[in-house]
Amino acid sequence: MQAPTIPTLNPKKALSFIFVTIFIDVLGLGIIIPVIPKLLEQLGHVDNSAASEINGWLTFTYALMQVLFSPIMGNLSDRFGRRPILLISLLGFSIDYTFMAFAPTVFWLFVGRTIAGITGATMATATAYIADISTGDKRAANFGVVGAASGLGFIIGISAGAFLGDINIKFPFMAAAAAALFNALYGYFVLPESLDKQHRRKFEWKRANPIGSFLQLGKYKALAGLAIAFTLVYIAQKAVEYQLSFYVYEKFNWTMTSVGILGIFIGTLLIGIQGWLIRYLIPKWGLKKNIIAGLISYGIGLTLIAFASKGWLIYVFMVPYCFGGISGPALQGLITSKFPPNEQGELQGGLTLLSSISLIIGPLVMGYSFKFFSHKHSNIYFPGAPYILGAFLMLISVVLVIRSLKKEVHL
Repeated sequence: MQAPTIPTLNPKKALSFIFVTIFIDVLGLGIIIPVIPKLLEQLGHVDNSAASEINGWLTFTYALMQVLFSPIMGNLSDRFGRRPILLISLLGFSIDYTFMAFAPTVFWLFVGRTIAGITGATMATATAYIADISTGDKRAANFGVVGAASGLGFIIGISAGAFLGDINIKFPFMAAAAAALFNALYGYFVLPESLDKQHRRKFEWKRANPIGSFLQLGKYKALAGLAIAFTLVYIAQKAVEYQLSFYVYEKFNWTMTSVGILGIFIGTLLIGIQGWLIRYLIPKWGLKKNIIAGLISYGIGLTLIAFASKGWLIYVFMVPYCFGGISGPALQGLITSKFPPNEQGELQGGLTLLSSISLIIGPLVMGYSFKFFSHKHSNIYFPGAPYILGAFLMLISVVLVIRSLKKEVHL
């Protein structure tokens, strides 16, 4: 059977294709959020606080594989194009979710996470794709598409996960595997290539490794503070992304359905803020003010969540936290605007490396802090501890960004 001709690139259509790609990817991730605590309790025969620790190690495994392999995938996308790397990555996620659906023990969850970590270049390659097709002031705004697609995927994913998990704890993982496989098939037939051949470069092993990626990022010394801030922000975000379901199950005794409803609310906020509001704020405030305002808002939201005394307050405190999402696209827009087209894949591989390092550190630190302050023998019961830690990291990020932005960036 002859392979279909790769469609001709049209920037508007290509952006919509990437929207769908990210949407389905996040859909798969959102589906498993309400059920992963219960699955780990069931397979590991442990309580909620211990399950949080296991979840930290699962994420550590995934992130370690990304640290080792994302520079390779990013450089391969600069050599062969974004399209094939995206497809390989999506197939890896499908295999991972299949393992999670049918895992008889916790060990097989680690096998699946290893596979997904090796191939998990979806976000890095997708953001490189956006950088390929974006110019000028539209660059940061187009990165907001990532947030909007993530928000919509989160809404549908987490609500579907809660509904399916109430029926059978395995169903959400089956659905996530099917979504990732569908997305790979979708991309195979309709996703155009964004990186034309004249902008591709030779694959080099010295650049396709974690040390090489750090060296490439390090040659732009003016961006060092922004890169460190980028990493700390991701670590802090893990307090919400990887601990929220454990937190509300522990503190407020919520059900899967309750978590699903909260997910719909959070996703709606993200769509409004990153899909619409940021397109107004970027021209009005500029990149620098959006970055600072977003980071401060993140810190306020995390602090408030930590001290929530009633379940309904989580909804209120999610508003300032989600507003912090304006900082991400602005920060990415600022950094990517300083790199040439044939290094965007490598750059995104490097940024994915930094986010993967945060995944190695964040969930473990947040998971252990949650366990320490929430297990039944704890001297101080304070399950909101991960959120206070996250707020402190956001404060450090604000200081780093202000110092970096005081210097005029010359590359």
